[in-house]
Amino acid sequence: MSAGRLIAVVGPSGVGKDSLMEALCAARPDFWRVRRVITRPSEAGGEDFEGVSEAEFLRREAEGAFVLSWQAHDLHYGIPMEAARRIAEGAQAVANLSRGAVFAAAERFPGLHVLSVTANPEILAARLAKRGREDADGIARRLSRPAPEMPVGVATTTIDNSGAMDDSVAVALAALYPVSA
Repeated sequence: MSAGRLIAVVGPSGVGKDSLMEALCAARPDFWRVRRVITRPSEAGGEDFEGVSEAEFLRREAEGAFVLSWQAHDLHYGIPMEAARRIAEGAQAVANLSRGAVFAAAERFPGLHVLSVTANPEILAARLAKRGREDADGIARRLSRPAPEMPVGVATTTIDNSGAMDDSVAVALAALYPVSA
């Protein structure tokens, strides 16, 4: 059995994390995409997630239902314990994580590989405007936030997702599966 690992996809809103994860899973059917639990309505759109109330999330968190959990943008996010089990069984688990949750992920999953997704600011602004969740001032504030530092010693690959998705997938797969000489 091959060693499992967590592949964390991180980056600002609108950068294309979910699109990259979908493309990676299509390119590598052996990848398993982690379905997050989030305190927002399931019909809010975007990624495939389980929407729960804050009370339900906190109850599950207290019962140990999440291998990782964090707060961001007034929401709670959780990675179900199923991820730890599947990684222990050899899964290549791909998860959308908050950049702030990477430190806890690095402690929990020694083989962690972070795909830090970026795009040029103009593309990010256009993608965020298209989603229609924020006005121009909100988008400007979001784009001005500095990116948190990644933990020292964690394999991290930066992927510029400003261009073709095939290019981003190729960079990610080359980093995850380097050719040895």
